[in-house]
Amino acid sequence: MTLLSNIVKPFQGIASESLGRRMNPEITFLKSLIPDSCHSRIVMVGGTVRDIILGRECKDLDLVAALTVDELCTLGFRLLEASSGADIYFCCHPDFGKIEITRIDSMDVLEDDLRCRDFTINAIAMALDGTIIDPLSGSDDLASRLRACSSETFSNDPLRIFRAFRFECSGWLMTAETEELIRQQDWASRFSAMPIERFRDEMLKALAGTTPGRFFERMIGFSAGAEFLPELFRIPAIPAGPLEHHPEGDLLTHSVQVLQRVAVITDDPLARFCAFFHDLGKLDTDPALYPKHHGHDTAGFKMAESFCNRLCLPTRYRKALAWISRLHGSANKWDELRDSTKIQMAEQAIKAGILEILPLVSAADKPGNMPMSGWDKAVKIAEMNTRELDIDQDKLESMPIENRPSFILQKRVDTFRRIRTENN
Repeated sequence: MTLLSNIVKPFQGIASESLGRRMNPEITFLKSLIPDSCHSRIVMVGGTVRDIILGRECKDLDLVAALTVDELCTLGFRLLEASSGADIYFCCHPDFGKIEITRIDSMDVLEDDLRCRDFTINAIAMALDGTIIDPLSGSDDLASRLRACSSETFSNDPLRIFRAFRFECSGWLMTAETEELIRQQDWASRFSAMPIERFRDEMLKALAGTTPGRFFERMIGFSAGAEFLPELFRIPAIPAGPLEHHPEGDLLTHSVQVLQRVAVITDDPLARFCAFFHDLGKLDTDPALYPKHHGHDTAGFKMAESFCNRLCLPTRYRKALAWISRLHGSANKWDELRDSTKIQMAEQAIKAGILEILPLVSAADKPGNMPMSGWDKAVKIAEMNTRELDIDQDKLESMPIENRPSFILQKRVDTFRRIRTENN
């Protein structure tokens, strides 16, 4: 065991006193939740300890406990049988989020449990008295190094390959030895047997990282994951467009650039997902037409449903990607659009849930793209009801039903122009 005071200095200059304050909420809470007789049989592990030491906010609490099933049930934990890996006992707290406990038979096997984890930065435990248990010296890797716990790390669970790519999106880099563990065998058959939901979850977590594009670049670099994202492995060979408009060349480089520009502005995984796959329709272009991609917006709109369904993504992802694919090209020409088209685009963005995402992707699609001037006003007017538009209700109701949408649209356009004139 290594005392906490002996390992504080390497962690980005965090002082012992401030680290102690950072630990107190978690430890204090656990001590209040768990009877004194159990304190010596429970430790925090994994991302919880990693984040505490690095001074980051802990979203959830991961624990290992040598408690009996009856003790766990008495404490309010319920069993969740895992489809892969160890079963966990779970409860949810309003202040500390999810609390998950992996049960072991005795604290004597805690070190074995830590050695079976994925990476050394996740193989550190912290007892409720602040003592650190670090058998693999993961504390030395916390600054930037991603090191596999053993030579069986990936063979025990190939999903850890994508987890490695995901951690690299947050600043860690795999050691050469860890990279070699991935490269030394073909994982295709193991991936084919893996539920796509497990891959999807890692992808979405990667999108929350500081450099989310690295996840996809590493997939290609290691030839890993074509079973889940075959589209990804096609885009490096597809031109992004004519070189005068896309000097970056290929579609992969373009997609990563757009993703990173959006990532600087928002941490919303949906916005980042739409940014990376906004040109999905270009995969449908006949190579004879390269480097142009006429109609890729319509093609992407049609492809988004099956693409997102295959990845088992929520409906809002499918809808958002479809309409980002459909509208981003027109949004890039915002200043050239008719007022009626601007209002209709705002109306559709409201329905698709992409009010904030569409202007972000449009601005990121080309270096130096200006924001969509007047977008907020168009959205505000698109959200107005007929009374707010000062439409005579009797006149509207006496009108043939088929004429009402165009009449209301014209009222919106008139209001849009009036507000623009007043502001000028």
